[in-house]
Amino acid sequence: MNRVRVISPNEFEPVNHWYPKALNATIHPMVSFFLNLDRERIIKRYCHMHPTVDKVKLGEILNHRSKYFLWAGADVLNVTSAAGKRQMVVIENNSCPSGQKSMPLVDDNQEQGSYRLLVERTFKPSLKNLRNKIDGGLAVIYDKNPMEVSGYAEVIADVMQEPVHYVSFHDADDAAAAKFIDGVLHVQNQSEWMPIRAAFRYVTQKPWNRIPVNCKTKIINPTIACLAGGRNKMVAAKAYDIFNAELREYGLKINTPETIWDVSKNEIPLWVKKLGGHAVIKVPYSNAGQGVYTIVNEEELDAFMDLEFDYDLFIVQSLIGNFNWSSTTSTGKLYHVGMMPNQKNQTYVADIRMMVSTTPDGIKPLCTYARRAEKPLVDDIPTGKDSWAMLGTNLSIKNSDGSWSSDTNRLILTDRRDFNKLGIGLDDLIEAFIQTVLSMVAIDKMAQTLVNKKGKFRMKLFKSLNNDKSLLDEIRLD
Repeated sequence: MNRVRVISPNEFEPVNHWYPKALNATIHPMVSFFLNLDRERIIKRYCHMHPTVDKVKLGEILNHRSKYFLWAGADVLNVTSAAGKRQMVVIENNSCPSGQKSMPLVDDNQEQGSYRLLVERTFKPSLKNLRNKIDGGLAVIYDKNPMEVSGYAEVIADVMQEPVHYVSFHDADDAAAAKFIDGVLHVQNQSEWMPIRAAFRYVTQKPWNRIPVNCKTKIINPTIACLAGGRNKMVAAKAYDIFNAELREYGLKINTPETIWDVSKNEIPLWVKKLGGHAVIKVPYSNAGQGVYTIVNEEELDAFMDLEFDYDLFIVQSLIGNFNWSSTTSTGKLYHVGMMPNQKNQTYVADIRMMVSTTPDGIKPLCTYARRAEKPLVDDIPTGKDSWAMLGTNLSIKNSDGSWSSDTNRLILTDRRDFNKLGIGLDDLIEAFIQTVLSMVAIDKMAQTLVNKKGKFRMKLFKSLNNDKSLLDEIRLD
């Protein structure tokens, strides 16, 4: 396994960084129009469609300059109520989101697409006025998604006009080519260890156990963004709740499923019963579709209770399914709008990934795509039917050897051919963007709360928010 590759400028080749079906796809005109809307037009339209929203507050949020959560990708669901009220619901927001390899070019003359937008708008500006002056190089560290991550490495080399160390950094890798010495990232350069002043991170599996929270090397996104909600669904739920309390008077809200947090395993059946026997159980610190369990009957609940887990606490959420088998909550039922019926009159669940980043001019969209479930949605679930196959949309597949692959057959591009199948319009894209930004800002505010004036992680405060001993034992401070 080649753990380190030094990438020089002018190595970028598009064919290496897009899925084949996306490489020559033509962007849908509506998506292109959305991505080119300026902030003022978005605010005007959103407030026109939501008259109770305070436009000054919305402008302030869209103009937010993130301190820690610089780059995000939310997964949102297009749902409706029995009364026909449609909305976009945030399922989670990710601190290492994928999406570039699934995004058709907005401008055919810019062959590096939104890879370059992220590097120019977000990565490069973040390196100005670094607190810790480190005489070192640049790196990209990763533990999955090499097609996309290597694209970032090659674009960073082009934009910064210097070599970039492209380094695999997997969990429990005894021969890792990256390590931290006194809070500074070092990567192996032949027989020497080279200090790194800044690194782009795509480390997704327990990043806090090998990337210190109190880090001198500039990391984008830093570990604190993960612990504050970017890879921690428990704290994310609390961040959303706290921010929603602030937003209430301005007519804004992060839409989420009803969420119960800090649930021990033996309490789970009680909460599932309260939600009408239909629920979603999540291991709060997993990602890429791992550690999520949809429960629609006693058999699925029993199967979950028979499993063993590394962590002590879970979150339980209301399940959004078909109207006949969605969770019953205090505000009623939400169910999937779903994609347009296919030629067999089958409706599939799909989620939308909206990727955004902070820039000197506020938070802007980068790219978007969608993913559908494996099996069509049914009105009634026969005994033994697998609910995850109808509701789970993540494309990542974890192989037995620990490597990852993707089920690209379920990828829905925002191109001329696929986008119409989603059954969404321009206002839905704007709503997805606003929900993504709100959830991103909530997590960034939580991250700022978890860091003291000296820039150090407030472990006692974090423990009060997320007192899961198994997780706390994994966190590397320095």
